[in-house]
Amino acid sequence: MKLLKIKVTGLPLCKDVLEIDFFAKQRVESEKNETMYHLFSNIYLNNAVAIMGINASGKTTILKTISFIINMLNNQPINLIDANDVLKGMKANERVYFETYFYCENNTINKLETVVQKIVEKGDLNSKYIIENEKLWSKNIEKIKTKKTLLEFDNLYPAMTRSRDEEFLMEDVSIIIAFNKKYRAGFFLKDMSGWTDFNFLPLIGEFPEELIAFLDPNIDYLKADMDGDEVDIRLKFKDNEELILNSPVRLNEFLSSGTIKGIGIFMSAMFVFQRGGYLIIDELENHFNKEIVATLIRFFMDCKVNSNGAALIFSTHYSELMDEFDRNDNIYITRNKKGITVENLSNILKRNDIKKSEAFQSGFLQGTVPAYEAYVNLKNVLMNL
Repeated sequence: MKLLKIKVTGLPLCKDVLEIDFFAKQRVESEKNETMYHLFSNIYLNNAVAIMGINASGKTTILKTISFIINMLNNQPINLIDANDVLKGMKANERVYFETYFYCENNTINKLETVVQKIVEKGDLNSKYIIENEKLWSKNIEKIKTKKTLLEFDNLYPAMTRSRDEEFLMEDVSIIIAFNKKYRAGFFLKDMSGWTDFNFLPLIGEFPEELIAFLDPNIDYLKADMDGDEVDIRLKFKDNEELILNSPVRLNEFLSSGTIKGIGIFMSAMFVFQRGGYLIIDELENHFNKEIVATLIRFFMDCKVNSNGAALIFSTHYSELMDEFDRNDNIYITRNKKGITVENLSNILKRNDIKKSEAFQSGFLQGTVPAYEAYVNLKNVLMNL
C-alpha cells in the first residue's frame, strides 16, 4: 500500500490541522518524472519527504505522527504503538480525528476516518486510548479522471464502518485489519527515529563490502552473526588481523559514529527498497557528513535504484539538503509558536528554481532560522562574560 495523504485534527501539540501529502501536488514535468514513483495515470508519489525547521519547532512530533498512523494501519493496537506519545496531553474524553488516504494494490483509492478517544478509568489514574468510531471508503482508480478528484469521496457510501459497541474488534485496533486480511495488504515500515541519539548497530548479518567501502575504505569486511544468545562480530581492517567482538557496543571502540549509523541506515534503506516501504529518520544529518546524507536522498529519488517506490521521510536542520530537491511540494516547514504548525513549501515558494537553502537562511520563510533579536541578545551576553 502507498500513503497519499494524512490529515489530523486535535493533536495536543499542534495548533492547527496537520496535513501531509505524499503525492506530487505540483505539475510533474516529463524530464523530472524519473525521480518519482508513477502510481497510475498522472499520479506520482514523492520518493523523499523532508521536514525542515529550527530546534523545538515540532519536526519529531510530525515524524512520530506519521509513524503512529502507519502502525495503526498495520493492525497495531494504538495503546502499544511507541509513537502514541503524540497523543499525550489529551484530556479525559477528548478526541483526535485522523483522515488517511492510501492506495492499495487491488487498484483502489481508500479513505479511512478514525476517531481516537482518551478514556480515564473511574476512580483510577490509569488511562487508555480507544478507537471510538471509524469509516472506510474505497473507489476504483478507473473512477479518477483528474488529480483533483483523487481524494474526493463525496456521495460514496462507506465500505466498512465501526462503532464502539462492536464486539468482534479490540477497542484499540482499527477496522483496517479486515481490509488488510482480505487483500493481504499492509505497509513495510522501518522507523529509525528512536535511534537519533544512540550509536548502536541494530542489525545482524554480513554487510555488503561495497557499503562498508563507501562508509570507511579502511575496512575489509564486517560480519555480525548470532550463535544462540551470543553475538559474534568479525571486523577486519586492511593490512590488519581480524578482530572478534562479542558485543555490538564494542564497535564504538573501532568505528566512527558515522560508520555505525551509516551501516544501520543504508541497510534499512535496502530492505525498504525491496519492499517499496517507508524509512523514517529524525535528524538525518546526525553523525554524517553532507555528502553521505545527500547520497542517501539521491538513491531514494533514483527510480533505477528505488524501483518499488520506497519513501524516505526525514527531518533535518541542514537547509543545504533541500537543494537536492527539484521540487517544493515534498518539503514541509515546521514552526512552533503556541503550537506546532506545518506548511508545504510549495504554498510559499511558487517557483521550483529558487535556491531553497538561501530562502531558508535568509529568513524569508519566517521561523526557519533563529530570530535575529535572540541572536543579538545572546551575543550581548557572551560579550559581557
